[in-house]
Amino acid sequence: QVQLQESGPGLVKPSQTLSLTCTVSGGSITTNNYYWSWIRQPPGKGLEWIGMIGYSGSTYYSPSLKSHTSISRDTSKNQFTLQLNSVTPEDTAVYYCVSQVAGGDFGSWGQGTQVIVSS
Repeated sequence: QVQLQESGPGLVKPSQTLSLTCTVSGGSITTNNYYWSWIRQPPGKGLEWIGMIGYSGSTYYSPSLKSHTSISRDTSKNQFTLQLNSVTPEDTAVYYCVSQVAGGDFGSWGQGTQVIVSS
């Protein structure tokens, strides 16, 4: 069973860059047909898919967030990273990293990490 763990700062100032890392264990992020997503949940709102990186390194982003989002990976560490540029208080949320097999539902979830954007 794949396990995921998010890490990163809990507090970011407006206009700065948010960077979160997901460390994967129990499986490789280069395993064929696996995709690795970032999902967030703002307070009082539903889940929002941010984007994902595939087993080959291809990336896909939510159209509403694409302009200031970047997802990358470090295969040597079995990690993938979310960067969200020019954050605003509206980016305050619990951020999750999630695994998914191509064509399937979301599989394993990290425990989530709270990020607050505030000066």
